[in-house]
Amino acid sequence: LFSSDWTTESYGAVQARSDYFKHFMNSVTISVGSTLLGLLIAIPAAWAMAFVPAKRTKDVLMWMLSTKMLPPVGVLIPIYLIFRDFGLLDTRVGLTFVLMMINLPIIIWMLYTYFKEIPGEILEAARMDGATLREEVIYVLTPMAIPGMASTVLLNIILAWNEAFWSLQLTSSSAAPLTQFIASYSSPEGLFYAKLSAASIMAIAPILIMGWFSQKQLVRGLTFGAVK
Repeated sequence: LFSSDWTTESYGAVQARSDYFKHFMNSVTISVGSTLLGLLIAIPAAWAMAFVPAKRTKDVLMWMLSTKMLPPVGVLIPIYLIFRDFGLLDTRVGLTFVLMMINLPIIIWMLYTYFKEIPGEILEAARMDGATLREEVIYVLTPMAIPGMASTVLLNIILAWNEAFWSLQLTSSSAAPLTQFIASYSSPEGLFYAKLSAASIMAIAPILIMGWFSQKQLVRGLTFGAVK
């Protein structure tokens, strides 16, 4: 490590060969978009399960969690055919939707545990003051669950950012994120370790920086609910 000369030549070679910023923007759009889209669905679902539980609520939660146990390759062919027929291959919209569906059980489970920690009496008081269901969720529940929601957002952005299987199968160039960017440095001729290492560092640097600055919020959110 210290006997050889340090060089940044590989970083320049990687940028000259591949458009890093294009892949970077694809990763940002897909990871943030899939997380926000998941929140739009997960917040009402978690609210209903936490505060208006039904007889089958726990069964539904376990069923959602069980979908994470299915190997992705098991549903690759039908999803690929659906994407082909609807023209969603190699598109940001298609990959965003897939990653949202993959991470949705985690988002719902995390929000559910955070919402369960909020006393139901607070929501009852808001209803007595005349708050509608929409106002209850937006102005009462959401502000109280901000630490948990923040950690949920951060964790799911990281999961979407690192997702390699679906990005390699459903994208090629136009919507390729940074995972595809890294994989492009593996070829039948062999592995170009210097360029592969440079590409890997360039791919993990943004999410590493984000995690560094948000680690307090992440830890606080993860210890806010029942997830320890």
